Amino acid sequence: MDMNAAVVHRYGPPEVVRIERRPRPRATGGDVVVEVAAASVNSGDARIRAARFPPGFAVPGRLALGLRGPRRPVLGIALSGRVVETGPKATGVRPGDRVCGMTDMRMGAHAQYVALPHDRLVAVPDHVGDDEAAAVLFGGTTALWFLRDRARLQAGERVLVIGAAGAVGSHAVQIARTLGAEVTTTSSAANTALLTRLGAHRTLDRATTPLTDLGERYDVVFDTVGVLHPRDADALLTPGGRLLLAAATLGETITARGRVLTGTAGSGRDLVSALVERVADGTLTPVIEASLPLDRIVEAHARVDSGHKVGTILVRP
Repeated sequence: MDMNAAVVHRYGPPEVVRIERRPRPRATGGDVVVEVAAASVNSGDARIRAARFPPGFAVPGRLALGLRGPRRPVLGIALSGRVVETGPKATGVRPGDRVCGMTDMRMGAHAQYVALPHDRLVAVPDHVGDDEAAAVLFGGTTALWFLRDRARLQAGERVLVIGAAGAVGSHAVQIARTLGAEVTTTSSAANTALLTRLGAHRTLDRATTPLTDLGERYDVVFDTVGVLHPRDADALLTPGGRLLLAAATLGETITARGRVLTGTAGSGRDLVSALVERVADGTLTPVIEASLPLDRIVEAHARVDSGHKVGTILVRP
């Protein structure tokens, strides 16, 4: 049986993505096949599609993913959907269950069906929509891991979120607020109302307020988009402050010490469960800019490339 999938055979602009018929995956071992309801198109997908990696990661990235194009041509790592088949060693899920999860380096979510390990799936509560369950994953896992697990953010601390309207930033604002922090954000002026609604105490226009002129110090500075060099962060941090770099260069990753924190968020069941629970109890609301049919995925990639995406863009096979 075949399915529709968005395929990237060669690195390049959004237009290299094509819809093709491909064999539907089968469930073997501990894998589960999920009929995809919604999947995000995020900055990670766009970086892989274009081979546009953070400085220093170009060679390692191509060696890991493919020299001229991705070895796994169907991209997409974050999805929600319904289980349609389980492998003989899969436990805890059965056909018909609504689930969400992340495929990591397997990718494959930009398709009608995807196979992934059973232990990466989390049940989606009845009152949480498919779009919400898919949209919370990519930005939410990064934001929660950096703030809660890496920075160990405490109630009463002051947080600056740079790039606050994106997928990571919009989740970071809400998570920091629920952890009891006072939140300041930088973004374009057009997003001020949104960020205030998400819980920001103070919003700054990135066009008129350079980071070097803030005149304030923060316990945590969270750069979600890769615009702040560690040497420029000293003027923004309190003596015990921490700098979080979600889009660090290879050099920044290797040299990170002390209060400079880098790394990649995990995508295991515990982290995903914590996010879904927050969505279910109303303390976390994914910001969804658009939910498009799969055959408009080129449009989704172009919007991510523009740098003006707000929250998350989804495709629905």
